[in-house]
Amino acid sequence: MTNEERIRAAWEGRISGCLLGKPVEMISMREGPAGLSNFLEKSGSLPLRDYVNYMDHELLRGANKRCCAGMMDKAEVDDDITYLVLALMMMEQHGLDLSTDDVARSWINLLPVGATFTAERDSYLKLIEKSNMAYQFGGPRDFTFEEINDGEYNDWIGAQIRIDMYGWLLPGKPKLAADLARKDAILSHRACAVEASAYIAALCALIPVSSNREEAVNSALDLIDKDSEAYDAVVIGIKFKNKPASTLHDHFGDMSPVHSLNNLAVVVWAFLSFQDSFDEAIGETICCGWDTDCTGATVGGLIGLDKGSIPKSWTEPWQGRVQTSIAGVGELKLEDLVSRTCVLVDEFSSVSDLD
Repeated sequence: MTNEERIRAAWEGRISGCLLGKPVEMISMREGPAGLSNFLEKSGSLPLRDYVNYMDHELLRGANKRCCAGMMDKAEVDDDITYLVLALMMMEQHGLDLSTDDVARSWINLLPVGATFTAERDSYLKLIEKSNMAYQFGGPRDFTFEEINDGEYNDWIGAQIRIDMYGWLLPGKPKLAADLARKDAILSHRACAVEASAYIAALCALIPVSSNREEAVNSALDLIDKDSEAYDAVVIGIKFKNKPASTLHDHFGDMSPVHSLNNLAVVVWAFLSFQDSFDEAIGETICCGWDTDCTGATVGGLIGLDKGSIPKSWTEPWQGRVQTSIAGVGELKLEDLVSRTCVLVDEFSSVSDLD
């Protein structure tokens, strides 16, 4: 398959997986797997192989409601997609020299604080408090990133949803992709959440050059700290391949539904367990629960990279219209995003991976 086919499918898969998980995100977080399963069953959405059917629920409203079957005309604003577009914009501006300072300045200049949550919101507020206006425009930094990422949510999933683009742009260069992911992640996260981000970026870079999914998943483990809890989470995802989602819940217990580790395990489990059908893979990812729009987005993007095409039934409802929260950007066209991404893939194609 061509780079363009792969990149288009990655965009389509990530957006579609995000939109599938978006209506039930808060239900999953607040009511757990039992509440999620009950809603999906009563709404007539099971087995989940298409967009969620709408059913009245106090936790399903606003943009999330507009992502239900028959109620969609575009990809609604979601941080999973906003960060993907922002990463593209940062790479267009800074290329492979992208630094954590560049990420910080991009947040201040381009990302409304209302588009950030948990660890990102906490770090954003610290950035505003500790930086001066000169820093915003390229001036020196007089604070440390350890001050910025020192928060109660810094092992949650936020960084893990920001970094797919680095792997997409660098097929066959997983070390470089993982390094860029870490530079992005450390603005708001630490330890296992940073390594989880590096893992996903490396996996994205490895899929196009691997003979199968198992090879890519295992090879990406070589790019992260073997003593990290993120490493262990990937191993759990591999171990529970083809086993019921309940085994993941039994293992991770009452861990926060937006933690990096349980959601990383879900991504690996789903990517390996459901290899014959995009519908089944993202459907079962969402049915597993926890952070449904985030895991749906990541799995959808990974499958797009692997298969190079996404069923039109997933893409036709949102009509190539992609909403973002980025200042001055608003709605974008899928074809433009694909074209811009492919330009960078070609630009970086001659670069060697890190030693």
